[in-house]
Amino acid sequence: MQPETITSSNISFEEYRNQIIRDYKIALVSRECSMLGRREVLTGKSKFGIFGGGKELPQLAMARVFKNGDFRSGYYRDQTFMMAIDKYNVNQFFAGLYAHTDINKEPFAAGRQMGGHFSTHSLNEDGTWKKLTEQKNSSSDISPTAGQMPRLLGLAQASKVYRNEKSVADYTNFSIKGDEVAWGTIGNASTSEGLFWETINAGGVLQVPMVVSVWDDEYGISVHAEHQTTKEDISLILEGFRRDENHEGYEIFKVNGWDYPALIDTYEKADKLAREQHIPVIIHVKELTQPQGHSTSGSHERYKSEERLNWEREFDCNKKFREWIVDHNIATEEELIDFEKAAKKEVRKGKTEAWNAYISEIKAEQKEALDILRTIEAKSENKNFISPFIDTLASKEEPIRKDILEATRKTLRYIAKENYTEKVTLQQWVTNYIATVQPKYSDHLHNESDSGAISIKEVAPIYNDDSQEVDGRLILRNNFEELFNRIPEALIFGEDSGKIGDVNQGLEGLQEKFGEIRVSDAGIREATILGQGIGMAMRGLRPIAEIQYLDYILYCIQGLSDDLATLRYRTFAKQKAPLIVRTRGHRLEGIWHSGSQMGGLIHLLRGVHILVPRNMMKAAGFYNTLMDSDEPAVVVECLNGYRLKEKMPSNLSEIRTPLGVVETIKEGTDITLVSYGSTLRLVEQAAKELLSVGINAEVIDVQSLLPFDLAHDIVKSVAKTNRLLIIDEDVPGGATGYILHKLIDEQNIYKHLDSKPQTLSAQPHRPAFGTDGDYFSKPSTEDIFENVYTIMNEVDPAKFPQLR
Repeated sequence: MQPETITSSNISFEEYRNQIIRDYKIALVSRECSMLGRREVLTGKSKFGIFGGGKELPQLAMARVFKNGDFRSGYYRDQTFMMAIDKYNVNQFFAGLYAHTDINKEPFAAGRQMGGHFSTHSLNEDGTWKKLTEQKNSSSDISPTAGQMPRLLGLAQASKVYRNEKSVADYTNFSIKGDEVAWGTIGNASTSEGLFWETINAGGVLQVPMVVSVWDDEYGISVHAEHQTTKEDISLILEGFRRDENHEGYEIFKVNGWDYPALIDTYEKADKLAREQHIPVIIHVKELTQPQGHSTSGSHERYKSEERLNWEREFDCNKKFREWIVDHNIATEEELIDFEKAAKKEVRKGKTEAWNAYISEIKAEQKEALDILRTIEAKSENKNFISPFIDTLASKEEPIRKDILEATRKTLRYIAKENYTEKVTLQQWVTNYIATVQPKYSDHLHNESDSGAISIKEVAPIYNDDSQEVDGRLILRNNFEELFNRIPEALIFGEDSGKIGDVNQGLEGLQEKFGEIRVSDAGIREATILGQGIGMAMRGLRPIAEIQYLDYILYCIQGLSDDLATLRYRTFAKQKAPLIVRTRGHRLEGIWHSGSQMGGLIHLLRGVHILVPRNMMKAAGFYNTLMDSDEPAVVVECLNGYRLKEKMPSNLSEIRTPLGVVETIKEGTDITLVSYGSTLRLVEQAAKELLSVGINAEVIDVQSLLPFDLAHDIVKSVAKTNRLLIIDEDVPGGATGYILHKLIDEQNIYKHLDSKPQTLSAQPHRPAFGTDGDYFSKPSTEDIFENVYTIMNEVDPAKFPQLR
């Protein structure tokens, strides 16, 4: 291919030459970062490294067509791309390698993720949105292979929504007429994952503007493509997804990763199709190399043949690029040598600057600690024990904070019984140091500002004399209607959510009113339903992703846990995805429809609010509260509550159910019963029956598991009753174990207990089918009654003799 055909742009030869030289310089710097980064790991300055060497050219081609407003959802080898769009530099590369906790030095994660996990800042310092259409954007990477794919779908779908939905046409901070493309990258071996296939299928169905690049170097870690992919060729087996004159589908390109002009041409074609026509595109980039192996954990010489290694040396994309530049008289040999020397110098300089910036702060902390420790060493009668700690810390030329705290905290053990000013100074220093340093590793799990969900105050329902009793589903439906009228960017989607208005008709008639974009059906594919929600939420929409039943949430638990729950935390509050996941559960029947995975969810989804309303009024209030905030949540509606009668309030759209607030629904004096969701109805019935034998139980509805009882109201109840039973339908040690942990370890409820705190859960297996299966698998009213009675038998055996 001749130089003049490399680009469709009408530019001068000098401009054309400068573009190529710039690309070559970026490729050189990126490769040198990889090489030097590996050495930094092997010398112990970093724990681990995974780099993008061998993938430079296709990433440069992708960067050429990547425009403001576009989003990347990618792969941890995309360092060259990030450099090419001016969102990554040498100093930041090494800051990530060293896990520098300063967000200004390491802008992707402030050291919370290993290097190679990229993102851009979507939020201002106050948590409000930046104008995303005026910058190039990258969603924050995650390590799990193919985990970036469902989110990619949502990022692309947002463009389709903005192009076709009039209610958000003026949301120009997020889109200009839906012209933005979502660019996905993935390694060839990771296309074996189910998330890849589910996303490809969904993208073809939805016809969204996404371009998926597959970086193919024939290996996944050490495993060859023959063990990964049928026919050893992902684009070949994707041929059934290719569009034709009768069917929508994908445009599929195949190009060699060392062929610079062909790569430029391919990405320009892909960009035009996706951007203008919203046609999804797959680019299979073949014949790439990975000159350093998978990561710093091992060497690729262990699993590649000498023949393969020789081929990789010959077809290294940077080498082929260099040859092409010389062959086409773009630069002379002497100029290229100068560029190569300059790249090495730039990377070495950046490494040194990044290391000095990282270590200088810790060295200052080390000096502070040593100064205090030495004053104690001079006074303590345990000097012989303390001196080794000081010597060890002082010998650390490259200290980490763990070293500092080990020395200072161990010293405090030996001076516990000594009394002098220097001891107090050390105690205060350690306390202040931990308070200062811990947030560098732990804060921003949730929105910590006044706009956070827990800051939104309760607004109770108002009932009039003529308030009608209606099916609970109608409260939900009417609330969603008012919510959609109030918030143009709100939309909901899921299995059966559209045409029939969800399986329980909580969305009845809303598709007709608001259209098929805002209230839509989705295929049976929970992982990508979640991904649609994450991606659209990252682009300014307010999606509600419906997972039909709580049991099916397991299909998307990986995305919920690894992506959604960690997003704010792993970006140091520089990105957010205020997605609401709507589902229904509790008291279902059968092994696969048992309806309670709460123990798993509350432990896997830290960073997502988990709300368990007992009725539809409470659920409606939660949706309103969440829409006023910008945080993700899972709302679990009671499946057996849609047809139960509730009063319709006069202020439905104003109702706000607060997060982290329990509600006492029956006062009592003898024992506190704590539960949530549908099980609460059994607890209420048992409490009524207990009155007949002289036991007055207080009944408390948890309402939200994450966050949990922020005002410690359950403790206040137990201070009155002195006894506690926690009931739910999860397996033993699940949500009840979590609640007990919060009450004992965090809220010190033991001070008020006269009896052992107890939990009553389901059997340690999935429930058997049928009414009897439910009765013998989950707590019944009789179980609750007898457990409470047994506790009271211990208190007063004469008044409460054993039942059996």
